[in-house]
Amino acid sequence: MLVVDPYNNLKYETLSYLPPLTDEQIAKQVDYIIRNGWNPCIEFDRVGSVHRTNFSGSGYYDGRYWIMWKLPMFGCTDAAAVLREIAECAKEHPDSFVRVLGFSALRQVQCAGFLVKKPSV
Repeated sequence: MLVVDPYNNLKYETLSYLPPLTDEQIAKQVDYIIRNGWNPCIEFDRVGSVHRTNFSGSGYYDGRYWIMWKLPMFGCTDAAAVLREIAECAKEHPDSFVRVLGFSALRQVQCAGFLVKKPSV
């Protein structure tokens, strides 16, 4: 089974090469983030991939940082709450990619991230 077109396919985030995730599959990934004590965060972006627009020198890329949807969900213990925020973000920004991240307050870094929605163009 060919999952991706190897020539005309941008790479976005972890799991982006798979068919779209169901809500149940997303909830399992979010549960993993919560079980590890990480804070879920939702971000969106119209481009969705790392690109070079403003400067073409080495080491600089536009598109590394996406727009945060609200604040990280500190203390979140329910994957259903994250799913509701994903749906709200996707409804508000139908032309954008949406991803979920897991941030560790201890390590002060992103420990998980995956794409949950591609634009409905």
